[in-house]
Amino acid sequence: MNRLPSATSNAWLNKVPEVTLSFWIIKIMSTTVGETGADFLAVDAGWGQGVTRTAMVASLTAALFTQLRTRRYTPWIYWLTVVLVSVVGTQITDLLTDGLGVSLYVSTSVFAVALAAIFFVWYRVERTLSIHDIVTLRRELFYWAAVLCTFALGTAAGDLATEALGLGFAWGAVAFGALIGATYVAWRMGGNAVLTFWIAYVLTRPFGAALGDQLTQSRTYGGLGMGAMWTSALFLSVIITLVAVAQFGMNASRSTQAAK
Repeated sequence: MNRLPSATSNAWLNKVPEVTLSFWIIKIMSTTVGETGADFLAVDAGWGQGVTRTAMVASLTAALFTQLRTRRYTPWIYWLTVVLVSVVGTQITDLLTDGLGVSLYVSTSVFAVALAAIFFVWYRVERTLSIHDIVTLRRELFYWAAVLCTFALGTAAGDLATEALGLGFAWGAVAFGALIGATYVAWRMGGNAVLTFWIAYVLTRPFGAALGDQLTQSRTYGGLGMGAMWTSALFLSVIITLVAVAQFGMNASRSTQAAK
């Protein structure tokens, strides 16, 4: 029987993709799908919040288990896990806000502290937060805990900006897009690569959520009225195309190396 690699295994290759333009495109679209996909299943498909949460948590558990069993980055498994983390992260924040009545100010603060705690423990244990060194089970567990927290934090921060602070969807997307641009400039000017990566990673969540709301919400509420189904389908098709290209390229590379 195959077993999960141990926390000290050195047999893994890095489990996270290279940070390229394609990485950020898929990441942003995944965050949008997390927003629109959850709404579509719960409302348009008629599943309701309870069934949707149960189904998505079960799906994420299965995907994450599959991801953890691999020993190298596999595009379709990795990005499927990211999309499901996005959906579940959105649902966690929505449950706190809509279901339990927790203030967005409180949830944003709590998730920010939780993420800081994850990074603190991760660094104390591993002495690095770099995604280029996800080569053991323990590091990957830290990584996915941080990723889930970034999605929950990004959802809360995005809703705080667009709803509680009144920016609206369009201006929310502009504001978070500008912050992502400023982070990129800071990195290009010599800013710490690990720090700027994680800042951008958090910011893409509210940017994608604001973009998704702008596309899906009716014109009455300041959106474009595309609806959750069509927006989710459009963004998922782009994600699938980019992931398929990455998977094909990786398979071709491995075949070439095996033939040598």
